[in-house]
Amino acid sequence: MTVNQVISDLKNVIPLAQAENYDNVGLLCGDPDRAVTGILVCHDALKNVVEEAIRKDLNLIVTFHPIIFSGLKSITGKNYVEKAIMKAIENKIAIYAIHTAFDNDYFGVNYRICEVLGLKNQKILMPKVQDLRKLEVYVPQDHAEEVKNALFTAGGGNIGFYDECSFSIEGTGTFRPLEGSNPFSGSENIRENASEKLISVIFESYKEHKILDAVKNSHPYEEVAYQIIKLENENQYLGLGRFGEFEVEMEEAEFLNFVKEKFNLKVIKHSDFTGKKIKRVGVLGGSGASGISAAISKQCDAYLTGDLKYHDYFQSEGKMLIGDIGHFESEQFVTQHLVEILSQKFTTFAISKSTEKTNPVNYFL
Repeated sequence: MTVNQVISDLKNVIPLAQAENYDNVGLLCGDPDRAVTGILVCHDALKNVVEEAIRKDLNLIVTFHPIIFSGLKSITGKNYVEKAIMKAIENKIAIYAIHTAFDNDYFGVNYRICEVLGLKNQKILMPKVQDLRKLEVYVPQDHAEEVKNALFTAGGGNIGFYDECSFSIEGTGTFRPLEGSNPFSGSENIRENASEKLISVIFESYKEHKILDAVKNSHPYEEVAYQIIKLENENQYLGLGRFGEFEVEMEEAEFLNFVKEKFNLKVIKHSDFTGKKIKRVGVLGGSGASGISAAISKQCDAYLTGDLKYHDYFQSEGKMLIGDIGHFESEQFVTQHLVEILSQKFTTFAISKSTEKTNPVNYFL
């Protein structure tokens, strides 16, 4: 398989269109047409990780964080980013980043954190908004199933753990073919009454081009009557963070000790104790100050994330225990999770988890 083929298959599992707009996901360097000798999965594609790929004869690195985040005006090896990219290019190694596409994924980063904690009744903490669209298209009744099936194949009507969801209404449409038209039915300059179905399906915004291609290619009419409506509904299966509940509540100190054990932590920075027992917990891997208010609104008793600043802790307002477990530490399960996904998807070449240290934060105790 080529790099491009591997990426194409991986996108079907974790679509890059799920990523945040500010992010730099996808193929960062490398020839997409080169055959893959093996995959190295890492958290950060630093120079030492590229060297590990060289030693193991693996020419595709799948990294969580993008090593290139902002624009490069030159590549001369003057910093850690350029050193890694130069080493990769010189040794014909491709680097593919997944980052917030996996953060937002329903079974992504935050799902794994909740699983490690043993949380039940899990839900997305900050569901994506303005992400859903509804297609309404008018179709002759005897072609309705053909068009509907094309829409389903393109990913329309996928809602959470259900697919092929649609709604249809029967009615009568009118049109009059004018000179120069090539109508499916009817005669020039004579109004036609047609028995039609209005088919509606919901889809994620990134599927729009595929959905439109499907409906136009399967529809018999020369001019397809359709409309796409932007929905205000939250997408409950896509978004940042997650929250769930313990079967048995804990005291706050007991909870923090439990987290230290599960995440193998040396220290946890936290806000003042609230005096409440911990039952519902919100999580957001990486830099998660943006999720504090959402966790409070979801009535979480505790919230775990990384990279909190001094004033972020004040936001607890005595309503919720806030814990900073570290950026890398909160995402530490990402590489193993990706290895498991890739191993199920690709069985014809080696997939290896990087053993190189990439966490830049150290603790002196």
